[in-house]
Amino acid sequence: MIRKILTAALPLLILLAIPFFLRPKQQEGTKSSGPADKLVIISAHNESIRHEYEQAFRKFYREKTGREIELDFRSPGGSSDIVKYIADRFEAEFRREFESDPANGEWNDEIARRFAEPGVENDPGAPEEVKKARKLFLHSNVGIGIDLMAGGGTFDMQRHAKRGFAVDGGARKRHPEYFKPEIIPQSFGGDELYDKQGRYYGVVLSTFGICYNKDRIAELKDPTPPKRWADLGEPRFFNTISLADPSKSGSANKCFEVLIQQCMADSGSPEKGWEEGLNIIKRIFGNARNLTDSAGKIPRDVAAGNAAAGMAIDTYGFTEKEWNELQFDGRPHFFYVAPEGGTAVSADPVQMLRGAPHREAAELFIDFLLSPEGQKLHAFKVGAPGGPEKHALRRPPIRRDLYKPEFREFRSDPDYNPYESGASFVYRPELTGPYYSLLRILIRCIALDPQPELQRAWKAIIDAGGPEKVPQAMAAFNRIPFPYSKIAEENAKLREGAVEVAALCRKWSDSARENYLEAERLAKEGR
Repeated sequence: MIRKILTAALPLLILLAIPFFLRPKQQEGTKSSGPADKLVIISAHNESIRHEYEQAFRKFYREKTGREIELDFRSPGGSSDIVKYIADRFEAEFRREFESDPANGEWNDEIARRFAEPGVENDPGAPEEVKKARKLFLHSNVGIGIDLMAGGGTFDMQRHAKRGFAVDGGARKRHPEYFKPEIIPQSFGGDELYDKQGRYYGVVLSTFGICYNKDRIAELKDPTPPKRWADLGEPRFFNTISLADPSKSGSANKCFEVLIQQCMADSGSPEKGWEEGLNIIKRIFGNARNLTDSAGKIPRDVAAGNAAAGMAIDTYGFTEKEWNELQFDGRPHFFYVAPEGGTAVSADPVQMLRGAPHREAAELFIDFLLSPEGQKLHAFKVGAPGGPEKHALRRPPIRRDLYKPEFREFRSDPDYNPYESGASFVYRPELTGPYYSLLRILIRCIALDPQPELQRAWKAIIDAGGPEKVPQAMAAFNRIPFPYSKIAEENAKLREGAVEVAALCRKWSDSARENYLEAERLAKEGR
């Protein structure tokens, strides 16, 4: 009887056992098959970077903890959009916590405007409720449900650190050996590569250069490739330049800041360099053929022949150059060059945000990015030991030891070392750093908002024979809203209320528009 029952039940038992035998084998070192840990990262990084980060960090995390990890990337837009999103979220979350305790008093517009203002807690002229709110925020663990911000440039991360949105990621305490000058220097070329208080850490280095399409350049009356920033503002490039909106792209704004700093260095005068730099920027916008919201789109536009030239970040330029060579059997028409006179080197950092909900995972991710494993992921070829799985990221590592000869054959760009290419140019943060946001707004007011009038004036000057033939028209075109000697005063106005700031922007835009209309008229009159 028992034998009959077992015989009848055997097929059912086999059927029930099949899923057990077919289930995936547990990875060596994992402790359980429970839900994966989580890490939330806000970033403007492209899909290739996000993919390689996830694959490599999951392995790193499994080896360190025995657990699985899921990376949740959030991308609300470019770096400027991300900065605004973070600020808005912290205001909303802090207000929620502030109002949860009646002892804090009533939330008001002044608190909303100033709770994240650096140093306001020690300002004797600030209202007491504002100083109290600021101290409460700095001692709180208010979070926005996001662990890390990855990428975006040191300016925005420095600002987050000062405002209290970022906290110490602890990497220097856990890995002091990484932060020796011969490995990761604290500063280079005038730019800080990591925050001494640990509120951001540079992961890779970025330099800015010029990309151009050889075939499109050959169509010009003067087919000489551009070599300096100022070349992009020459009349021969009218209606051929691809640009990114600096009010949306932090990388584009950094490019323009570097251009102005180079003019300051070349002229030996911040005052003269400021004026020369702004006017080169105006001429470059006068030559614009298309405008994008992301610096990463410029090399694609140029390679596709939609533009003759543009400004580019090194990693985008090298990636497009490699793809172009593959498509055209080693006979490329797309080129990326560092501008003559040098270019600034800046770090692309990672930053832990206040109230990070998954702090252990966030700390390990920072450690991973700064480790030899994480640095190889950025710089090595696909298939090289420690290299990426599918996409060569072509991002220059911040670790100097990765540029040693023994790693040369593995690097995607073995001849490129930003510690050497950027050595000829020293960025002076005190000249333009405090006015980075002002520059972003100013360029929009004098070059983007009145762009139709700007381009008509520039075309009229070109049609009249060029700047030398119509000096009065060029003088009108070259007027700027204020000299460098007034920059601190103008910058202070941007800290006033929204109504006052809007009125200031209208004043700058209206003045620029009037200048361009006058320049157009004078050029057509031959003056």
